[in-house]
Amino acid sequence: MDGTVLIADDDRTIRTVLTQALTRAGCRVHATGALAQLQRWVEEGRGDLVITDVIMPDGNGIDLIPAIRKARPDLPVIVISAQNTIVTAIRATEAAAFDYLPKPFDLPDLMTRAGQALSRRVRKSDPAPAPAITSPESAADPALPLIGHAPAMQNLFRMVARVLNADLPVMIAGEAGAGKTVVARSFHDLSDRRAAGFVVLTSADLSEEAIHRAGERAQGGTLLIEDPAGFDAAAQARLIGMIEAWEIGPGRHQMPRLVATTGPDPQAEVQAGRLRADLYYRLAGVTVTVPPLRARVDDIPPLARHLLARAAAQGLPQRSLSDAATALIRAWPFPGNVRELENLMRRLALTAAGPQITEDEARAALAESAPQAAPAPAAQARPQPGAAPGGHAPALVEPANMRLAQSVEMHLQRYFDLHGDDLPPPGLYDRILREIEKPLLEIALDATGGNQLRCADLLGINRNTLRKKLTELNIEVTRRRKLM
Repeated sequence: MDGTVLIADDDRTIRTVLTQALTRAGCRVHATGALAQLQRWVEEGRGDLVITDVIMPDGNGIDLIPAIRKARPDLPVIVISAQNTIVTAIRATEAAAFDYLPKPFDLPDLMTRAGQALSRRVRKSDPAPAPAITSPESAADPALPLIGHAPAMQNLFRMVARVLNADLPVMIAGEAGAGKTVVARSFHDLSDRRAAGFVVLTSADLSEEAIHRAGERAQGGTLLIEDPAGFDAAAQARLIGMIEAWEIGPGRHQMPRLVATTGPDPQAEVQAGRLRADLYYRLAGVTVTVPPLRARVDDIPPLARHLLARAAAQGLPQRSLSDAATALIRAWPFPGNVRELENLMRRLALTAAGPQITEDEARAALAESAPQAAPAPAAQARPQPGAAPGGHAPALVEPANMRLAQSVEMHLQRYFDLHGDDLPPPGLYDRILREIEKPLLEIALDATGGNQLRCADLLGINRNTLRKKLTELNIEVTRRRKLM
């Protein structure tokens, strides 16, 4: 790696770490804790790359990027920020930053991006960037917050920022409660269309008149179509007709931005015949996926604090979470995703006895929010795969329609999360396979009345292989006659 890197960050430790890493990589480095000094270096013609924080004692790093671009259009800028929100990512993109990384960042990742920036500097002939969004802070607190440091959320932020003002329909996929409507709202509130209408079309609006009226109100703005797979065939046909009329009609320049929300796998809806393929292709110009909360457990504590603060701003008592309550909430699987977390925080804000929510209060609220499932048969009441023996973590609650792969993923993710920053003990592969294999064999044996020949045939394995596995897993076989 070759070049001169200018670093602006008010954190001395970050300046030291980046200076050492970049110097070892062969770069020359100038580091400062002030944006004014960074601007002087840029105007003097120094540097081949800028790495800047956002919130600095003497200003905002993103606000300085237009001045850097004007003075040195060939100088790439990488933004690093502890403000892990979608607004920060969008502002960095709109200001034509080369890249954006949340703090705490992964140093090898930052070094890779720095190397890419130094090798692909912006040419002086490149066009000037579009003006940055004005006053984005006004849209930084939507109905459910888009906050997240997890890689899945940062990828989502980057994708939203890239296609925010593109003339493309957007399909937003994800589980219920993950925040799809919030992402859809962000596509409108942070875009060039924000002054026009934002209209929501649901399965309750199936008449031709309702669809036509929604289309008229959304002209020049955004039309959000919630779960189009839930529309009947006639309503989907009317939607297609309206979109075709916009595409070829005289009012094409006023056609609204089409945004649709779907379940985690919209293509499965097409294959099952619930969503017309021609409607899917009209709505899925670009598809973004909102990760479930269990896929970003490190975001749960800051999200919980944000939701408590917002509840207080809405008139509820001001509360904070104790460390023990935070740890308990972080370990909860949240099958209802962000919506479930928000309801939990509002309930705790109302019911907590003091200004700080205790572990017992959090545990009681979680117990109330858990769906009450019927007791499992004794043969199936086994520990969850990878569960810590005697552990006190809350039980996993799975949505009824969760597929096996999703369920396994959820359990494995939770198993890793319970180890914190440490890795599980060696031998994980065999332990997990054993946990899955044992209930599979036991249930298959039960279904075939203990008949090993039929069980082996059901499983598609050799009878001798089955016998060996039964011995290895210490599974007792009881032959019985199945009652018809």
